[in-house]
Amino acid sequence: MAKKPADARRKLVEFDAETWQALDLLARESMKTLQELADEAFRDLLHKYGRPTDLKAALRQSARSSAPRASSHARRGQRG
Repeated sequence: MAKKPADARRKLVEFDAETWQALDLLARESMKTLQELADEAFRDLLHKYGRPTDLKAALRQSARSSAPRASSHARRGQRG
């Protein structure tokens, strides 16, 4: 069993019987744990909504959104 990070969080999640059976089968067939499948699914969900998945990505996204942008006046003045 893999060691949990010190800042790991737990949350109880409930599945209906059919979903649980499908996830259990997928885990067995792919030789992954349910935790590995959940990690992959949540990373994909965050990516879908453009949300960062780690600190490095969050910092990059923050730097891009706070970077100063040239105003339309400044760009017009640069035309030759």
